[in-house]
Amino acid sequence: MAAEVSRPVRLCGTEEVDPASRVLKAGPLSVELENGALRYVRLGGSEMIRAIAFLVRDENWGTFTPAIENLRISEHDGEFTVSYRATCADAKRKLVYDATITGRSDGSLLFEAIAEPITEVLTNRTGFIVLHPVEGVAGHPVKVLHVEGGEVDARFPDVIDPMCPFQDIRALTHEVRPGTFVTCTMEGDTFEMEDQRNWSDASYKTYVRPLARPWPYTLPKGEKFRQAVRLTVNGPLPASVAAGGGGTISITLGGESGKLPAIGLGVPAEEAGPALANLALLKRLAPKWFVCQVDLRQGHGSKELDLYRRLGEETGAEIVLEIVTTGSMTPAEDLGPLAVSAATAGLKPAAIAVFPAQDLKSVLPGSPWPKMPTFAELYAAARQAFPGVRLGGGMATYFTELNRKRPPAGLLDYVTNTTCPNVHAADDRSVMETLETLPYQIRSTRAFMGTLPYRIGPSQLACRENPYGSATAPNPDNARVCLSRIDPRQRGLFNAAWTLAYVATFARDGIEAIALGAPTGPFGHIYRKTDFAQPYFDTAGGTPVYPAFHVLAGLAPLSGKPLVEAEVSDKRAIDALAVRDGNATVLWIANKTPERRGVTLPAKAGGRVTPIDAESFARLTASADFLETAKRDLAGGALSLDAYAVARIEYPA
Repeated sequence: MAAEVSRPVRLCGTEEVDPASRVLKAGPLSVELENGALRYVRLGGSEMIRAIAFLVRDENWGTFTPAIENLRISEHDGEFTVSYRATCADAKRKLVYDATITGRSDGSLLFEAIAEPITEVLTNRTGFIVLHPVEGVAGHPVKVLHVEGGEVDARFPDVIDPMCPFQDIRALTHEVRPGTFVTCTMEGDTFEMEDQRNWSDASYKTYVRPLARPWPYTLPKGEKFRQAVRLTVNGPLPASVAAGGGGTISITLGGESGKLPAIGLGVPAEEAGPALANLALLKRLAPKWFVCQVDLRQGHGSKELDLYRRLGEETGAEIVLEIVTTGSMTPAEDLGPLAVSAATAGLKPAAIAVFPAQDLKSVLPGSPWPKMPTFAELYAAARQAFPGVRLGGGMATYFTELNRKRPPAGLLDYVTNTTCPNVHAADDRSVMETLETLPYQIRSTRAFMGTLPYRIGPSQLACRENPYGSATAPNPDNARVCLSRIDPRQRGLFNAAWTLAYVATFARDGIEAIALGAPTGPFGHIYRKTDFAQPYFDTAGGTPVYPAFHVLAGLAPLSGKPLVEAEVSDKRAIDALAVRDGNATVLWIANKTPERRGVTLPAKAGGRVTPIDAESFARLTASADFLETAKRDLAGGALSLDAYAVARIEYPA
């Protein structure tokens, strides 16, 4: 049966694979060329720039994937050159650009593009973006050269900046190695920076055309324009490109520190019925809480509340209502009747979180806020309608919106938001890298919300709401698409690894509770037939489960139990989470990369391991009890983890 499942489907739920990258070198300078863009611009192994790309974005902030032709690459005499023609087009518009890239052994690099709209092009942004990495950069000094010529000393933000930290930029200079500085000069327009950690991206993005200018805007047909990004290095150069990683990664365990957050699920209104139809599997997941959607704009009420009550009674999970009001200036008119309906249904929620409809759309810096009730008015109405019920607030969307519109902590019992890892990029590496940003989001939230308990979710790989456009993006081809409700990786091992690392990251920072995905549907962990294709699962028979099902089924019963410190020698590749279960220790390990990785385990006697990997894919998707039936004695003190594999190890007392 395993032979019937292709490796791409096992890993990422789709036959589509990410574009291959090619490493180019010139002395100590190295880059990865990927579909016309540059990633990981390094000097002797030290990352200078995370990415440089020429992008075309539509009026909903959707990003075109360029069609590349006439690609020419040359590496010789301490220099590399690249040239190509790219086309960005859909039924409404078409733009072509000719790109040239030159890198030299002195560390310098030039990326130039000459673009021509073949038709009129309606766009929110067209031009270069430059990403500075977070690690080794956050909180560190930077010199900012402005367009008019003035230069100022500043710092990359440490706490996430909700606005634009730097504007009217011509060049940025920062230290990349002790005594060695890189200057990134951007030509052809005015650039400004946003702190992309707001959207979970692990970067600071400098982009063309300030947001203060009108958008969307139209590029006139036939009117060519040129832009360029230039890197220059000042200071000692390393002798050559440092050797890459890939060696064995070690994990060591320490003492107890904190508790595992309560693990739960989201329940979109349309998934409550299918969830109840799969009660045996849902009980095996054993969530501690459900975040149940009540969208008053869509007429949710008695029917949905009755289903939520049944879910709580059947599983023992707490019911939290996520209420989106109609946006009325008198929120009591929305919340009062809802409370009556809940009481009639016999539902007493453990908590409610309330959000006005207006806050489901993002407001860019400098733009006016829509008319809506104040936080005080909204929360007072919620307290009156649901007396004695715990009240949460913040944003039903993402950290970006929470950071830009911060609720008063004194009016709430907890703060909440969700995350989406594919707002700006949907490739596997970018999505997995968003995990680097989560600690900054937690620290930044606590900077303005204080010690108020913090709950996250429901979060998942896909996008449940698009605050930045009129709708989520379609995904008819089962591909990796930004801001789409359908992400094929939800069904693959990729999601199992991402889920484990997501929980581990938040758990280390003391989050109270985490909700991930949904029981069924596009965000689900249990298969159901849908209106989009699900390769392998649509023909597997029965009711299979996705790999991340087992991660949540293993973690949820450990909710509230003591965490054990787990140190990993290379957290970019491997993450780990350890929990004390009575006298035993349960260690979870995730390989966040598409390559096989060797892991040296803690020096502990005994142990039984259950691998969630490509080899066991057919068995684990067919059996909800896989964690128990597939465990085996741990042989030796090391593991070899395949791409995006997860392993659970149970050490006896």
